[in-house]
Amino acid sequence: MTLPSVPRYGVKETTPSGDELDTYAEECRIAGYTVIDSGLDRVQIEAIGSAIDRVIALQEAEMGGSAAMGRIGEAGTGRALLAYDDIFLDLMSNPKLIGLVERLLGDYFVLSQQNSIVLEPHVHHNQAQYHRDLPYQHFVSSRPLAVNALFCVDPFTEENGATRVIPGSHKHEPFPADPVVARLERVATAPAGSFIVQDAMVFHSGGENRTNKVRRAVNHVFVLPFLRQQINLPRMLDGRFSDDPRVSRLLGYDCQTPDSVLGYRRGRLDRLGG
Repeated sequence: MTLPSVPRYGVKETTPSGDELDTYAEECRIAGYTVIDSGLDRVQIEAIGSAIDRVIALQEAEMGGSAAMGRIGEAGTGRALLAYDDIFLDLMSNPKLIGLVERLLGDYFVLSQQNSIVLEPHVHHNQAQYHRDLPYQHFVSSRPLAVNALFCVDPFTEENGATRVIPGSHKHEPFPADPVVARLERVATAPAGSFIVQDAMVFHSGGENRTNKVRRAVNHVFVLPFLRQQINLPRMLDGRFSDDPRVSRLLGYDCQTPDSVLGYRRGRLDRLGG
């Protein structure tokens, strides 16, 4: 079924209609964010939620307890999840998500970070402040340099602290004045199993969880390969998945900084097939 054309006049140029992912990509380019369904079912979503709990417990133990995590502002946060459980590798490489990121970043991009965020009820979280996912940067580019994709393990609602976004702020260098933020900000509500996908330069913030249940999510940041990873995933993974051309490229195996001139040249030779 063909949708009716939007009425207009005096328009000489328009974006051609494409498929569903093209629509999401254009929405993200214009507004700075969009929401897509991952296609995962309830059992798969619940398994991801359980894995988040396991990884956070393990990482807290590595740090000597939750108190130490709290002192560095990491309470409720898990990092580099796919190094601890393969379920997060599958989530990172979700076909619909990767298809959308390809429309936004092109055919070569790398996972910079994958973090879980557990928002406890009535507890302040350091993400509940406006920021960019390329923080401290006050420039804009004509095309996205990075894309973040927040997977909603639980529904994102106004009551449990759904992400707030300032649409179009990825095209504006400074942070807007407070009255402008109040007029423009939108709450990106989304059902469980959705990805909230944003240009990483759009200003956004977590909200306050006013319910009695935790709100869990997994954030991914995909970057063009000249931007460095938050954590060196190839080194942390110690060669795992390096034999899968598609996954290894996403994980950054192809764009590690060489340790020497010889390493640089051998890397180039390897990419040419020896």
